[in-house]
Amino acid sequence: NLISITRTVIKNLYHFVTGSDFIVMLSDERGYIIDIIGERSTMANAEKYHLSIGASWAEENVGTNGIGTALTIKKPIQISGAEHYCKRNHFWSCSAAPILDSNGNIIGVLQITGPSFKSHFHTLGLVVSAVQSIGNQIRLQQFNSELKLHKNRMENVLHIASDGIIVTDQDGAIVQVNPVAEKILVKKEPEIRGRSVTEFTDQVKIIQETLIKDDLDNITGGVHLIHTNSNVKKLTNQNSSATFQFEDIIGENAQIKKTIELGKIAARSISHVLLQGESGTGKEVLAQAIHNESFRWNKPFVAVNCGAIPRELIGSELFGFEGGSFTGAKQGGKHGKFELASGGTLFLDEIGEMPLEQQVALLRVLQDQQITRIGGEKNIKVDVRIICATNKNLRLESSKGNFREDLFYRLNVISICLPPLRERKEDIPLLFDLFIKRICKKLEVSCPSIDPKVMSYFMQYDWPGNVRELQNVIERILNLANGMSLSIEHLPDEMLYSHPVELRLENFPNTERETNVMEKHKIKELLDMHEQKEIMDMLINAKGNLSQVARDMGISRNTLYKKLKKLNISTK
Repeated sequence: NLISITRTVIKNLYHFVTGSDFIVMLSDERGYIIDIIGERSTMANAEKYHLSIGASWAEENVGTNGIGTALTIKKPIQISGAEHYCKRNHFWSCSAAPILDSNGNIIGVLQITGPSFKSHFHTLGLVVSAVQSIGNQIRLQQFNSELKLHKNRMENVLHIASDGIIVTDQDGAIVQVNPVAEKILVKKEPEIRGRSVTEFTDQVKIIQETLIKDDLDNITGGVHLIHTNSNVKKLTNQNSSATFQFEDIIGENAQIKKTIELGKIAARSISHVLLQGESGTGKEVLAQAIHNESFRWNKPFVAVNCGAIPRELIGSELFGFEGGSFTGAKQGGKHGKFELASGGTLFLDEIGEMPLEQQVALLRVLQDQQITRIGGEKNIKVDVRIICATNKNLRLESSKGNFREDLFYRLNVISICLPPLRERKEDIPLLFDLFIKRICKKLEVSCPSIDPKVMSYFMQYDWPGNVRELQNVIERILNLANGMSLSIEHLPDEMLYSHPVELRLENFPNTERETNVMEKHKIKELLDMHEQKEIMDMLINAKGNLSQVARDMGISRNTLYKKLKKLNISTK
């Protein structure tokens, strides 16, 4: 990156000294030369003195010199002739200046080097001027990088917002809409862009409008939150469906039977419930079953994924906001999830991801049974039964200061742990049969014949994604089989490589026996490559929306970030 930024400046600087036996060079922050330009004859002579790419000119290695001393004193300096520590360098004159990043850290040194008898003190001025130009380029690049980051953040907010959002320019022409707005308007963005927002007032109700201003306070556009012209009751019903019953939780394992038993006890109670288990174990299925067997069964069931909502928006999502609570807002407002769930159940998934400041607000609601909309003053009574879910150890998170201890005790009244699939493998054949029938019906295909070896792979695999992963794998292999018999060739790589090597060789007779000594790290490398490709494909399909990818994978955003870092996947 440093070479890329400085290359043009170095070429321009060299024009000033062309034909004078001077060369221009760039070092990194440790004193190693990483770029150099000069006439061929001068460069050949310079190489005899190790003035070449890869050479170290740190002061501790070669004593006083331009690059090394500039790094040490962190200032521009000119070293000529006998001022060099090494006698062999007395022929040269070096004018060097350190290059700083936007935080004041040295990231390199720029230097002009030539015969000492041709040196001039103005040479150092040229170098300092060039370094200032490089600094401007670095700051500009950082500004553009931050601008792109802010743009990506805004794009993510637009894509995950539960309301329709329309962005207009200063003339009221639409320049951008989010997916929810496309659904409300029943049109794609290219068909909407350029039209006036007033053309759609018969279809939608603008519940919020925020003006966009530049640094001179001039209005440059607006952001409009829209709903369909239906009433809140319709919105409540749309967001409040619970379809799963306890009969939908399949398993003969003792742990899962105990889970169901505790769930039924929770259904008969009015106390709050905390569901704990890994991603994909079926926490929301159990939450819906508890709701449907409770006395609130005919009331709303509203689910909120606390890990998928930006921390800036979670307050308005939970508690709603009054019209006029934001700059330039019109009359209106928004019902929060507590209001929508009043009388029924509010399911807070990934509660461990909730920001501390919102944990305080949630605790107050649990204590007072009332909420206050953002920007409002009126206390609104709510009658909500809370079911929370997490894949974290909240007791441990509380000890670390990441989760409020008082909120943990308030929520942890009835605690139910859902076992991971690897601890209830006797249930895999039952789940396999259920999902095969269900997915074949969805795909409108006949149930295929199945190679018995397939089940041995299903039983061997540890299922880090649990029941959700099991269901997704079955749907995947049914698509790959395309109506033909299911065999191990349809299984994903991670399942194949999780099986003992000798069994893999037995199933693939053409495989050479050398595979038997395949190193574990090679297998891991293949799995990582497979996972990297799958995640990159999902990022492309989701247009870079990390929250959407995390939901599709059945993992939290934090887990996704760790995977991106581990697999060296950039989202910029």
